[in-house]
Amino acid sequence: MERSLAEKVIIALDFDSPEAALKAAGSLRGTGCQIKVGLELYTRAGLDFVNRLTEMDFKVFLDLKLHDIPTTVEKTFRLLINSEAHMFDVHCLGGLEMMARAADLCHGAGKKLLGVTMLTSIAGSEMGSIGLSGTMTDQVLRLACLARRAGLDGVVASPREVSALRAECGEEFLIVTPGIRPTWSEANDQARAATPAEALRAGSSFLVVGRPVTQAEDPLSALERLWD
Repeated sequence: MERSLAEKVIIALDFDSPEAALKAAGSLRGTGCQIKVGLELYTRAGLDFVNRLTEMDFKVFLDLKLHDIPTTVEKTFRLLINSEAHMFDVHCLGGLEMMARAADLCHGAGKKLLGVTMLTSIAGSEMGSIGLSGTMTDQVLRLACLARRAGLDGVVASPREVSALRAECGEEFLIVTPGIRPTWSEANDQARAATPAEALRAGSSFLVVGRPVTQAEDPLSALERLWD
């Protein structure tokens, strides 16, 4: 894989063991890909683990999807921005003030902040059951516009909404896309998935890939095969 393509890939280290996560990361060292640390791994390993990954020359996206009252989120970010992670996220449903306070802190520390729109495990048919009206794309666009108004750098959204987001929010707005599954892998719990090539064509900035790479016998080979 060309390094320019690898740099668009964020590998999700969805492990419950820091040792297993480090082993997987080590196998991808030097490729140019980024690393995502989610809630489970962060709970076990903390910010020191994030710093260990940056010492291995990885850019780290700390994916905690914070969603709380503005003051609580602000106080939490005052701690998080001391880490070496370069990008964080909050839930857009936390509202304008919550996002704006977090964005101010992140930007003051030279960090990026994304807003999580709708989880890729949620299907459009579930919208009504969680109290939301309209289509999935309508909801994602509403939240993305709110995130942009709050000063966020971009959003996290499924591949299905990327084209509409790019048209609405412009070329500079980051669109980080989970739910990426190469043609040779299973969808697992992703309800709104796409292949890497499809997501990039639609306008994704970065692709989040987890199990297809991290659970492969040879993660490096799996990373190189993403575009097959």
